[in-house]
Formats: sequence, structure tokens, C-alpha cells
Amino acid sequence: MSMELELKNVDLRAGDELKIKGVILHDAERFQIDLGCDADDLALHFNPRFHDDTDGAVLVCNSKIAGCWGDEKREIHNPLQRGADVKIVLKLAEDTFEVELPDGQEVQFPNRVGMGTISYIRVTGDFKLKSFKIC
Repeated sequence: MSMELELKNVDLRAGDELKIKGVILHDAERFQIDLGCDADDLALHFNPRFHDDTDGAVLVCNSKIAGCWGDEKREIHNPLQRGADVKIVLKLAEDTFEVELPDGQEVQFPNRVGMGTISYIRVTGDFKLKSFKIC
């Protein structure tokens, strides 16, 4: 069963962190964490995929401006496993996002759109959310 958490009117800025804990479903295909202004304007789309047609298990990062996707950044090393309890930390800096994964790996993605304030957060997909914390 796919879940969705959507928050609007949030106020995240450089220096803030978003900590997400949960369980990746046993039959997961993918889930995503989106940060931006709304569903059509995303500074960060973090999308772990467990059965990608091109690369198998892969981490995909992207941005979306006015409903149009940018070029994907694909990390072939995906340490996330189906059925696992995970903690993912998203760190906001002035010009980049850092995603800290459970094995200590960090994925960096540029703030392509120069979004200074994140007001929209969405967590959705094959993931059971247990904890959500803004620091």
C-alpha cells in the first residue's frame, strides 16, 4: 500500500535538516521525497528505485520547474534495501542538498533553481513513514 504525506506552508532554509525514518516495503518499486514550492516546482526530487529498467537499483535525483523535469542525476550505488528500517537525513545548504543515507553515503544535488525557501514537502511511494522531524 503506497502512502503519501504532503506538507504545505513549511519554512525550510539553508542550515535546516529534515530527518525521515521509516520502513521500505518488502515489494517496493520506488518511493520519493520532494522539496520545493509545490508539486510542479521542486528543487529536489529524491527517488530511490529498486527495479529501474536501465540500472536496476538506483538513486535518482532531479528538479522540476513549472512542471518540466530537468536532467536526472543517477547514483548506481543504492544502499537502500527492500524491507529495511531506514533513516534518511536531508540537509539544506545555500546552493546544494545533501542526502545522508543509512550506510553513511551522502548524495549531493545542486539547488538548480536557487530556491531559498522550501515551502512544500512530500513523501510518497512504497514506504511506511514512522517519524518525520524538521531540525
